[in-house]
Amino acid sequence: MPDITELIKKWWKQILAVVIVSLLAVSIIVFSKPLQYVSVVTAVPASSYSSDRSKIFNENVQQLYSTLGTPDDLDLIVGTGNLDTVYLTVAQQYNLYDHYKMNEKGDAAINKAASILKKNTKVMKSEYGELKVKVWDTDKNLSPQLANAIMDQLHSIHQHLQSAGNEATLRGLLSGKEKIQQQLDSISGTIPENKMVLQNKLMEYEKLIGEFQLMVDSKPPVIIPVERAKGSDWPDRPKRMQILIATAVLSFLFGLFLALILERRKNTRQ
Repeated sequence: MPDITELIKKWWKQILAVVIVSLLAVSIIVFSKPLQYVSVVTAVPASSYSSDRSKIFNENVQQLYSTLGTPDDLDLIVGTGNLDTVYLTVAQQYNLYDHYKMNEKGDAAINKAASILKKNTKVMKSEYGELKVKVWDTDKNLSPQLANAIMDQLHSIHQHLQSAGNEATLRGLLSGKEKIQQQLDSISGTIPENKMVLQNKLMEYEKLIGEFQLMVDSKPPVIIPVERAKGSDWPDRPKRMQILIATAVLSFLFGLFLALILERRKNTRQ
């Protein structure tokens, strides 16, 4: 195998040409891409038991559960972060089709804007069990607004899902109370025992209705914010300097490898 120093001395022009051409090509690509600023919002999941009536109205049960959610609760929220619904709502809320300078109009523009927003967004679970939403955008002031809006939208969706069960139960209780009241109204005063039984049932229903109404009205949080997104003073990507340094190193190694092949071919012919 030839000496590396001698190889470089002999083929330095060719190696340098490879490095320069590579740097020029990568520079054109890198500097043609707009700078993007990243904003990150951090939160933790609330316990799914916070919407459980027994947890609120039973002191013994309250002590059994943590106020924070489990990894399964977090995985469910992260999974929702992949749904187009989240990005369609935020894209329409901030008129991103104008920000992205869309040629399309109407629903097509909203769908395309939502697709770009989704591509520039990462909803993830950190190694410490936190929920993080990262958003990259060319506008350093808009980026944190989008990150916070996506987190708020995730909270809204899961809060609605969490309350859906209590709302369905409340509707059933109200319907049951109405039927019991109708039965009471139809009973004559000659059967006091039946009337007392129905009155006790009615009182139980009214108590349950009050508890479930409180759960529906209170809307327990699903996501607890830890740190809202803030604007960044420095662009996050593309990392131009790091890319150019890596290109220079790799192109030099490639040029060296190419010189080694050419040297061997030359020696073989001789």
